[in-house]
Parts: sequence; C-alpha cells; structure tokens
Amino acid sequence: MRNRIRLLALGLCVLAAGLDSPLQAQGIRIAAASDLRWALEEVSTTFQREHPGKVAITYGSSGNFHSQLMNKAPFDLFLSADVNYPKDLVERSLGVKDSLFVYGIGRVVLWVPKASPIAVESLGFAALQQPSVKKIAIANPKHAPYGRAAEAALKKAGLLDGLSGKLVLGENISQTAQFVQSGAADIGFIALSLVIAGPMKDQGRWWMVPAEAHPTIEQGGVILAWAVDPAYARAFRAFLLSPQGTAIMKKYGFSAGGQ
Repeated sequence: MRNRIRLLALGLCVLAAGLDSPLQAQGIRIAAASDLRWALEEVSTTFQREHPGKVAITYGSSGNFHSQLMNKAPFDLFLSADVNYPKDLVERSLGVKDSLFVYGIGRVVLWVPKASPIAVESLGFAALQQPSVKKIAIANPKHAPYGRAAEAALKKAGLLDGLSGKLVLGENISQTAQFVQSGAADIGFIALSLVIAGPMKDQGRWWMVPAEAHPTIEQGGVILAWAVDPAYARAFRAFLLSPQGTAIMKKYGFSAGGQ
C-alpha cells in the first residue's frame, strides 16, 4: 500500500513539473503560395538560426488554402499570392486583424525551355501566336492569382479569345511550371520567383510580362486566429518584413510590398 502511495505521489510530482515547465520547442505551420517555394526555404533557414524552432511549410494554391482555412485547417500562418485572401479571413474573424501584412509584389514571365524554337525573349506576347505553340500553360484563374494575372494580360493584349482553346490550366503555379518543363505545354505564364531559382534556373528563356499588363500581384499574409504559438508566428512575420527578410525576397524576384 505504501509503495502504491509513493508511486502515486511521484507521478503527481512529475505531472506538476511538466505543467510548470515551458514549451520544449517553438513551432509554426505555414500554408504558403507555390511561388514562394525557393524564397521561403531560404527565409525559413535564416530565421531558424536566430529563432530555434520547427517551421513546417506546405505549398499550394492560395485559393485552395483559403477554402481550407475557412474550415480552420491546421495552420498557424497563411502566406498568400493574393493579399485579398488573408483580408477576407480577417473580415471573417479567422485571421488576427493586426497581423495582416503585405510581404512582396510578384511578377509573371512567359517561359520556354532552352531547346524551344520560340524566341520568347524578343517576341514577347507575339511568341504565343507562333505556329509551334499548341498548348499554353497558365495557373487556374479560379483560385490562383498568377492565373488571373495571366488571363488579364492575355485579355489586355487582345489574345484571350483567340488562344483560349490552347490554354492548359495548372492547379497552382508550380504545376503550371511543370507543364512547360515536361513538354505538356509549349510555353507558359510562370512566376518570376520560380524561374530564377531551383530546378528551372538556367533551364529556359523568358520574357517579363509588363507590370501594367495585369493587376498588381500584391502578396500578403496573416496569422490565423487558432495559431498554436502566436508569438513564434509573429517573430516569423517580423523577420519576413525586416531588412534581412526583404533582401532575401528581393533576390527571388519579389519587390518590397511594405506592411
């Protein structure tokens, strides 16, 4: 009986010690737009040197993430390719109001593999009308900001109606890039951040779509109302907006967006 009492007392002491001790590790779960893949990997690595903890990043379509977060998907921070998605979450009290921010402006390019006969860098939009172009990859405009930008650019150039039958829609901008890389499409509208880093770097030729050809791709984020470690999420947000974070983002093609 005495041994059982001792064991019970010991268990209670261990439990009490656990309750009084601080969290063993900080962490954050990020839902991030696909165009951030390479930039965010460097941001995350640099951030963790100064703020030890676990940063888990899932990449995908901003629109799809928005739908998931409407149902409180298990993420702490949302980094969207369209700031309007985080704004909507704030309006619905699903995002922390004072944490809403713009972290950068994205740019879109027309890209072809090196072996392509299409001189996209000199032809610009005219490259889309070359006889060898049978399929044109863009991200799905229904839920991908880069897809909406591509569609707007085509419309402004007077090409959308004539080329609509050639459009191949990617679920997100990464899949869109894969379509052109694999040959499933002859040319594609891709995020600048994906063609200047990672597997696509030096693997193709591209032309920057003029910024005035489509609405500004203002990219933003928000801390979710159910974030498990909001302090760590705020630290990540602060780093992303710091001169050091902004410099990394600029290296990957994102111009400063401010707060």
